[in-house]
Amino acid sequence: MSKRTRLDRFLAKHLQVPRKQVRLVLSASRITVDGDVVREMDYQLHEFHQVALDGQLLRGDKPRYIMMHKPVGVVSATKDDIHPTVLDLLPEEERHGLHIVGRLDLNTSGLVLLTNDSRWSKALMAPDHHVAKEYLVTLQNPLSDDYIQAFRDGMYFGYEGITTLPATLEILSPYQAKVVLVEGKYHQIKRMFGRFRNPVVGLHRSRVGNLVLDSDLPPGQWRHLTSGEIAVP
Repeated sequence: MSKRTRLDRFLAKHLQVPRKQVRLVLSASRITVDGDVVREMDYQLHEFHQVALDGQLLRGDKPRYIMMHKPVGVVSATKDDIHPTVLDLLPEEERHGLHIVGRLDLNTSGLVLLTNDSRWSKALMAPDHHVAKEYLVTLQNPLSDDYIQAFRDGMYFGYEGITTLPATLEILSPYQAKVVLVEGKYHQIKRMFGRFRNPVVGLHRSRVGNLVLDSDLPPGQWRHLTSGEIAVP
């Protein structure tokens, strides 16, 4: 089913009856949507409306929002023949219909979000929304103040013909920095530090927008988002 569809089309397909019979069912007040009687043929259903006939649920998928602490060595994918996936870390009953919001590389750890609500994930990850992503980066060589201005200015990558948007870099120790990006180019952080010939040896995402990785979640563990977290991505 598409993200939005007419109620009569859904009922005709689900009940396997002609549209004329659907009209009779609706006019008899036998259909409810989220508990309310609906009689309009062209009523627009979205993907999480609960539809019932004579009190019997025909469709009742609920939106789900999950925060996970992805370990190194787990891929941000729904299926992989070599490595375990983030879905493998969930119980079987939680996996259906989920997609990943903002993937992390195999060797990057930290916050991964999963949901079955495409509207929520699109709002969170749309490039023009410039949602901030925060990372803890561990480097092979010592950092210097030159990095701060270079990240703030943006860097030009000739292969794609792009210049990165301004990023914030805060030096935490000689070999560690906090980096905040508002975009997600391919291997962006590793490539930006590569300009200084300084290999990244550890990368951990701690925040996406206002969603901060729960400090009580050890690697490989997950929990559902609270209603407050869902409302303020």
